[in-house]
Amino acid sequence: MRCEAAMLQLRVKRITPEAESIKSYELVPSDGAELPAFTAGAHIDLHLSNGLIRSYSLVNDQRERHRYVIAVNKDPASRGGSAFIHDQIRAGDTVTASGPRNNFALVEHADHSILIAGGIGITPLLSMVRRLEALGRRWQLFYAARTRRAAAFLDELEVGRPDVLHVDLDDERAGQLFDLNGIVAQAPANAHLYCCGPTPMLEAFEAATAERPADLVHVEYFKPKQEAAVEGGFEIRLARSNRAILVEPGKSILDALLEAGIAASFSCMEGVCGTCETRVLEGIPDHRDQFLSEEEQATNKTMIICCSGTKTKTLTLDL
Repeated sequence: MRCEAAMLQLRVKRITPEAESIKSYELVPSDGAELPAFTAGAHIDLHLSNGLIRSYSLVNDQRERHRYVIAVNKDPASRGGSAFIHDQIRAGDTVTASGPRNNFALVEHADHSILIAGGIGITPLLSMVRRLEALGRRWQLFYAARTRRAAAFLDELEVGRPDVLHVDLDDERAGQLFDLNGIVAQAPANAHLYCCGPTPMLEAFEAATAERPADLVHVEYFKPKQEAAVEGGFEIRLARSNRAILVEPGKSILDALLEAGIAASFSCMEGVCGTCETRVLEGIPDHRDQFLSEEEQATNKTMIICCSGTKTKTLTLDL
């Protein structure tokens, strides 16, 4: 199971518009201390004053220990996360954040890396670009967006990278769709491929890379592919607490535990970040998350309790 990171108090030093609905936030330690190290592809969780917790990728160079930089897209369908950050957080404010975690790590020794970004999915890949350049590794970035105005960090990326940056903009395309299958087909056999973007792009990427070795394919979901399991009508047994909790219809396992006063760790509430990963002692989970690999899910040793349910009448958890 993944360890819970320490909490940090960060001051918003600077807010910069990066695209028509995207702002970057430079966060520095309130006490002036050195920040915990991170690696390319990592994220932090912001604990917002409205009670929400949201995960954001770090876009800056991992060698920097004096700041974290995130970018936030104001989602029209925001449930209070991105809209709150855009509308309420100002330079000078203090925010609470987790230490960095990385579920989308860069393989630094790879001979060749192919990075594929869709929209705000550029954020974890930007830190990878910085790292690959620092290491002198071979890489290519394929960046798709609706318009130039919607493409964050494009001006920065276009400086001095004509041979490795490939930009595809909907309003500048001459009728041809973004050829993800072609990108994958032309990638060297030993290349590591990374993709982050909207769910349809990620599903197409997984289909296109299905025949490639699993350890060469890396994907980062910002949103779940499946609906959370909230059918309810089963019992959760807690081995360490010696308690039994009924999960009622309309509730997730995490909902039921929190309502019962169980101090379960959680963050995104969407099965993406892995914070609520919990060891399963008995029973068979109904996995709905995007965090565990298919191999990890098949073992049924752990589950993501914010979104996954059960295929058995009871589940015994290590809580």
